[in-house]
Amino acid sequence: MTTDVSIVKCDSYEIDLVRRAIEESIELIGGVERFVKRGERLLLKPNMLAAKEVDAAVTTNPVIVRAVAEIVKDAGGIPVIGDSPGMGSALKVGKKCGILEVAEELAIEFTPLTTPVDVEASEGAIFKRLEIAKEALEVDGIINLPKFKTHAQMFLTMGVKNIFGCVPGKRKLQWHFSAGIDSTHFAGMILDLYLYLRPRLTIIDAIISMEGNGPMSGDPRQTNFVAASPEAIALDRVLIEVVGRKVEEVPIIQNAQWRGIEAAKLENIKIQGAGIDNFRVKDFKVPPTLHTNFANSLPNFIEKRLRKSITSRPHIKQSQCTKCGLCIKVCPLNIISRVEGGIYINHTDCIRCFCCQEMCPWKAIDIKEGWLKKILPGL
Repeated sequence: MTTDVSIVKCDSYEIDLVRRAIEESIELIGGVERFVKRGERLLLKPNMLAAKEVDAAVTTNPVIVRAVAEIVKDAGGIPVIGDSPGMGSALKVGKKCGILEVAEELAIEFTPLTTPVDVEASEGAIFKRLEIAKEALEVDGIINLPKFKTHAQMFLTMGVKNIFGCVPGKRKLQWHFSAGIDSTHFAGMILDLYLYLRPRLTIIDAIISMEGNGPMSGDPRQTNFVAASPEAIALDRVLIEVVGRKVEEVPIIQNAQWRGIEAAKLENIKIQGAGIDNFRVKDFKVPPTLHTNFANSLPNFIEKRLRKSITSRPHIKQSQCTKCGLCIKVCPLNIISRVEGGIYINHTDCIRCFCCQEMCPWKAIDIKEGWLKKILPGL
């Protein structure tokens, strides 16, 4: 059985161009009537990571959200916009990135995902119980609207990863702690969450993506397309191919392949519209976090001696740091502290979740590779 993924060229955020591109991408995979039924309340779930300007490419562009909301309304559905940002209130983030304005202008509900509910995970899940925002469970379906970006821990953040925003606020930090030092466990938890919520449609904003030190401190990169699929796993697998990377570098999709999910394999995906070759992005800059868990496969007595030299870890650029303390607040293990002369990370206890790097608003935390990784890049 094959899964459809559509890719459609779109080189600006002019509303008419964006709407036509999204309508075409939906039509190529079965049409809006496949995904929207009259009277249904549908959660539009954008990436609202943090309160950043639209041009920073940190959040889903509000024009994407507007176009999808209009399409849902025209089909008789009732769109609801909601997310739970990594830091700050959804209202504050929505106002800064322009998404709240879309909700207000279209007179549609804006719902912060704040109320945690314990649920029993789907059969075959790694984590047997999950915490999900009640607001995400009280709708008839989810339309997933991620932003295409790099990610220090997950390498790329795309459709599946965007569903982590359905975990309320600070509960995300607890899940980082629960998943521990192995990024494959965290990837497994995100996949469990995705498989439980099963958004009916994913449309990714890849008109301007983010490369480099993502998901918040990277650089905007013009990539000129939108892509859509009923299955975000398949969409993510295609995007890995578009930027010329390997599945082994992306823990979530690698995890999906380990579980035997057919949509995670390229041979089970049918590209609708122009083919992958028409959208390939050359020299897409990625974070230096390949194989961050290499140390975990070593015997314990060796691992303790070599951890610093063979792992990637967050590094504070003290000259750029404003000492705002946000990294201290978001660290799930509370191992970041103020010291004389700056901010200190206890790397001995660091689980390399990169929450500090992800949420730093000043681009003052980057990823530093151990000396052995630098000279032996295959580690």
